[in-house]
Amino acid sequence: MTGFASARGERGPHSWAWELRSVNSKGLDLRIRVPDWLEGLEAALRADLPKSVARGSVTVSLRVSRAEGTGGLQLNSAALDTALAALSEIEDRAMQRGVTLAPSKASDLLALRGMLEVSTGDDDPAPLVAQMKSEFSALVAAFLQMRGTEGQALHSILNGQLDTVETLTAQAAGLAEARTAKVAETLKTNLARVLDNTDGADADRVAQELALIAVKSDVTEEIDRLKAHVAAARDLLAQNGAVGRKLDFLMQEFNREANTLCSKAQNTELTALGLELKAVIDQMREQVQNVE
Repeated sequence: MTGFASARGERGPHSWAWELRSVNSKGLDLRIRVPDWLEGLEAALRADLPKSVARGSVTVSLRVSRAEGTGGLQLNSAALDTALAALSEIEDRAMQRGVTLAPSKASDLLALRGMLEVSTGDDDPAPLVAQMKSEFSALVAAFLQMRGTEGQALHSILNGQLDTVETLTAQAAGLAEARTAKVAETLKTNLARVLDNTDGADADRVAQELALIAVKSDVTEEIDRLKAHVAAARDLLAQNGAVGRKLDFLMQEFNREANTLCSKAQNTELTALGLELKAVIDQMREQVQNVE
């Protein structure tokens, strides 16, 4: 989900610089910083970006400058009146409660957002806004191209990790099958030992309990689920849309099956293989955080 793009433009005495960047995030978080006097621009960007970006913490910055001698800063009288009224009310309430406030300075008021505005003279900002909107689509295209390049690299990494999971799962299936005869023989020996040393024991009941133990140590279901998860992950990676959240969920399922495999292994080799699976799945989960 990381990406960056920049662009420049100009119209008449105005020139500007765009920056569009993103970092990883569970959802879509838009942060747009554009001058207040460009009316309607921020709203338009907030409406357009979600059409192209589904996930990530996305920041849009626009810096606008005007050629010297063609304009400057001017005081927003309405904002000043509002600030002075609020300041007067604060001072009155402080006096009523016997609280002494430090004297306010003009610089404190000028620092408030919207107190100073760029003077555009007789210029209508609408043409500027229209041109900036039209240029923004090219900026987004460059941004998406960079993210696409990163996505191709991630695609190769994740497919390689899925290959490893697939190989380890096949090895786990082989180990599980190889231990079947040994587990059955151990259960028969334990059953005979219990029956030989227990008077009045219900043989059927003992056999049922040992059968239950055998079922609890069977990892066939976990192996089948791991194979299904690998196939599901490959299907998601083959899609063109946003699949990051679905892959997030799938990584949780991968991890759950690997944990269960380790807990039911009762075999040193199978346990070691399960731990290796968990390590690869953790690596996949980290990479998936970069997928939109």
